[in-house]
Amino acid sequence: MTAHISPDYTSITENPEAVSALIRERRSIYADEFDGRPVSDEVLFEILTNASWAPTHKMTEPWRFMVFRGRYLKEFGKYLADYYTAYYKSRLSPKDFEEKYQYLVNYPCQASCLIGIVMTRSTGVAIPEWEEIAAVSCAVQNLALSCTSYGLGGYWSTADGAIDYLKQFGLKENETSLGIFYMGYCNIAPDTIPKRRTPIQEKTIIFE
Repeated sequence: MTAHISPDYTSITENPEAVSALIRERRSIYADEFDGRPVSDEVLFEILTNASWAPTHKMTEPWRFMVFRGRYLKEFGKYLADYYTAYYKSRLSPKDFEEKYQYLVNYPCQASCLIGIVMTRSTGVAIPEWEEIAAVSCAVQNLALSCTSYGLGGYWSTADGAIDYLKQFGLKENETSLGIFYMGYCNIAPDTIPKRRTPIQEKTIIFE
């Protein structure tokens, strides 16, 4: 059950630094840093609900989410290992290939869950595809920021293996796989991972 949160912007307007901190402390944290703790359904659906409040042109809400957990984590790891077998076999020694194969098999297994990201194009409203992709990307950003606020790590994988995995789950003609968001608890504080951004003045032109 998703909790209802009454709109109250007072705390935000009185403490905008908290919003800035959340945005700036968000980091991509990868699945080999997760510790296997499960995320509750309550937290999961709060995060997904926040994702659904992304801006969407003409309210098409072009996102759909698939949640994978339990046996699907191991299944996805095996899928990845098999998917990239030819690629790594041609580049690694037999010993290194076997290590890489096992690494891929186990890679998703410490995640709390995986979120399949699907774009659903509107069939009733004519909207350019890029706008729908942009809306889904905003939804994923909401998802990522919400994970940070709940002490979860995560990142959005758009690797070919992640994109192709979702295609076996009955995507409709107007749907496109946009990859998988890994979500999990970890013992790394996001703000301890150094990141850098170009000063915004170097990327801004002001016309007055």
